[in-house]
Amino acid sequence: MKLVKLIANLGYGSRKQVAAMFRAGMVTDAQGEVLYADDQVAHADIRIEGEPLDPPAGLLLMLHKPVGYTCSTKDPGRIVYDLLPPRFRLRSPMLSTVGRLDRDTSGLLLMTDDGALLHRIVSPKTHLPKVYEATLAHELRGDEAGVFASGTLLLESETTPLAPAQLEVVSPRTAHLTLTEGRYHQVRRMFAAVGNHVESLHRSRIGGLALGELAPGQWRLLDEADRERLFARD
Repeated sequence: MKLVKLIANLGYGSRKQVAAMFRAGMVTDAQGEVLYADDQVAHADIRIEGEPLDPPAGLLLMLHKPVGYTCSTKDPGRIVYDLLPPRFRLRSPMLSTVGRLDRDTSGLLLMTDDGALLHRIVSPKTHLPKVYEATLAHELRGDEAGVFASGTLLLESETTPLAPAQLEVVSPRTAHLTLTEGRYHQVRRMFAAVGNHVESLHRSRIGGLALGELAPGQWRLLDEADRERLFARD
């Protein structure tokens, strides 16, 4: 791939803008030598104003989504893309959220520009566990774990029962819920089905990946070891 197209696809600008970057001497190799648009250079050796080039297509990152942000590109309010470098939103292929967390839910959100990887993560056939920490408006009755694990719970307006889910009671009004599917507002609707209401919700884990020390609004690129950890329970 020509360097101009490569750099434009990573969101640094239009092809015309990237061509101007070459003319201005902003694109160099790792040793600081100015590059030209027709040079043949390894991706890892390209620098933009001295900074390494963003990862090529196939990127996977983890974001600690704060409350108040939506997983959208068009919402008029705050969106998760606002927490990333602006050029990430302009990448081609597009950087997409792997599933969604609603505006009022915080926690671990994965984003990728790899369509096959995205499908593998969200597919019910993968059975990738997702752990949610819920704070409830009312104390648990005591039978919720059995109801959620039964595989017979039917949400309002749906005709297919939920897959079994595991509930761990932390305190009378807090619990950890592990799901292997991802229906619309599933955790909130599950607790509503047993007469409760979720006051706050946080996703702490997907597969073998946890947020660790990543603070709200922070993100990091995931490497091959992280990907293996993600699917460790496959």
